[in-house]
Order: sequence, then C-alpha cells, then structure tokens
Amino acid sequence: MSEKVQRSEAGWRELLSEDEYRVAREHGTERAFTGRYWDHHEEGDYLCVCCATPLFSSAQKYESGSGWPSYWQPIDETRLAMNVDRSHGMVRTEVLCANCDAHLGHVFEDGPEPTGLRYCINSLSLRFRPA
Repeated sequence: MSEKVQRSEAGWRELLSEDEYRVAREHGTERAFTGRYWDHHEEGDYLCVCCATPLFSSAQKYESGSGWPSYWQPIDETRLAMNVDRSHGMVRTEVLCANCDAHLGHVFEDGPEPTGLRYCINSLSLRFRPA
C-alpha cells in the first residue's frame, strides 16, 4: 500500500456527501435496511468511499439478515485496520480503511464458514465497481 491518504476536514467534506462524511469520517452508521448496497447482488468490488481502495468483493458478500452489506472476508486483510470500539455501552471491533482511516463498520464472530466472520459494513462507506 502506498502512503496513507490524508486530507483536511474541508477536503473530506468537499469529496463526500454529508451522510458519507458523517459515517466515514465521524464514525457514524446508517439505519439498517436503508443503504444502497445491503440488497445489492451485482458482481464486482466494493471500494472505500474516501480513497477508492478495493476492500470487499461480491464473491465474499452474503445475506446476513442484519440490514447492512456483510462479507465473510476482505479482498486483502492488510487493507483494513481494526480498533476496539467501546461506544454505546458495547465492546466491538471497529473496521477502518488502512489507507485513509475511514470508518467502515464492525466485524463480528458470527459469520459463515470458512472464516466465521461477519464484516458488517455501512453502504455509505463504500462505492461499487462492477466486474
């Protein structure tokens, strides 16, 4: 991976919609079953909304029933960073883009085989690139 992508707050606001900024830069979330990709079935890759790093593939996407796009593994684990998230009275593992620190969502250990993981990702943190 190349040098980490950095922008000023004004630069991020210029690049992103208000909702994308709230989720990706302020660690927000979208309501379940409202995102553009939770029920999306086209083949291709899901890229970081902030820096266009390919993060997830439709080949690893599955229907988790959670209302958010869910994947059982990323394209490349080194493209993600993890943080402990103690917000909202819970302890969760936050998933970030390793290239630009965009908040993507969370990862849980209740996913399907072969990994047993569920990367629960906000649609607002992603852009889709068709195959």
